Amino acid sequence: MDIKSGHPFWPLEHGLIGAFPALSGDLSCDVAVIGAGITGALIARELAASGLDVVVLDRREAGWGSTSASTALLQYEIDTDLAELRGMYGQRFADEAYRACSEAIDDFEGHARDVDADVGFRRTGSLYFASSAKDAGDFPGEFAARREAGLATEWLDAGDVVERFGLKAPAAMWTPQAAVVDPYRFCRHALRQLVDRGASVYDRTEVTGWQDAGGGWLDLATRAGAHVRCRHLVIAAGYESQRWLKHRVARNHSSYALVTEPVGHLPFALDSNVAWESARPYLYLRSTDDGRVLVGGEDDKLDIASKRDAALPRKVDRLLEKLSRLAGGQTFETGFAWAGTFAETTDGLPYIGALSDGDPRVHFAMAYGGNGITYSVIAADILREAIHGRAHPRAALFGFGRIGR
Repeated sequence: MDIKSGHPFWPLEHGLIGAFPALSGDLSCDVAVIGAGITGALIARELAASGLDVVVLDRREAGWGSTSASTALLQYEIDTDLAELRGMYGQRFADEAYRACSEAIDDFEGHARDVDADVGFRRTGSLYFASSAKDAGDFPGEFAARREAGLATEWLDAGDVVERFGLKAPAAMWTPQAAVVDPYRFCRHALRQLVDRGASVYDRTEVTGWQDAGGGWLDLATRAGAHVRCRHLVIAAGYESQRWLKHRVARNHSSYALVTEPVGHLPFALDSNVAWESARPYLYLRSTDDGRVLVGGEDDKLDIASKRDAALPRKVDRLLEKLSRLAGGQTFETGFAWAGTFAETTDGLPYIGALSDGDPRVHFAMAYGGNGITYSVIAADILREAIHGRAHPRAALFGFGRIGR
């Protein structure tokens, strides 16, 4: 898949971090992970820390897929509001899914602190603002649901939003439980640390398929002719993971983003907050370490690379116009702009685990939706337990058993 257009900011800011070889010979391991993006890196870290021999494989340069295009806002809020998710699955299920996302932010901070490098991690607040008076009418119910679920949430009226964030909106909710990170830096440094701790990472190594090799082994074949024998396989190949499913579980779309040149004044208190709106598709905002504004949105249903490429200049102009309008006419200059594929499930939740009718040794980590990194943290926790033969209390929340419910 061609999953990116334009020039993502993160790899260009710091350049290539470290290097990993291509696999040139056969090997064996406890667990093979297909995908050397941030999802694969987080899962491999958990598995290796639990005592397993892990090999990570990727057809591209490590971190160069959707990780390099991620805007990396870490929030407990998912694309489906809590009140709506309760309507789909019931209060207990929905509340627990949201709490898992909240806890994942704390867990990710542990990973970021453990990686012996600056990965651009910062704790922030998260401002969720109503795009219209109509949307504001739904906010009291959502606010009550979040408070009832035990999630840190503060109500802001129009005056509060202007006073604290310099933004005009009829209502908003704010939470202190959010964060940002440089996803490419984290991924590359985390993989480098994995190698230092005894795991193996190979990029430019494409897995073409696998088969049962007997004796509890799976045999993975690569395009270059090498073979990897493993006891378990984790597929963390981002939006390309669907190629190994019989039925489509998500729809691919395109999302667009830009990073401004450094600004003298960050609007909306973005030095210590992220922000996003209630409209769908939504606009979202954060800052970078060097004082730039990152704004994303303008999502569409395009899944054809050439059309996404052609749409990028127009989408960037719209994002810049919206940013300036929200900021009361403040002017900004585009520094970097890009677009990327993203996948959306019907309920906004990821799919994690083995297929109910598939090989129990083959596990999927499909961290799809606007909360991809927090979903990756959850996947690492669930799959560690599954591979060690232990039940995880939240496995059903994010498993394939949701299909058809």
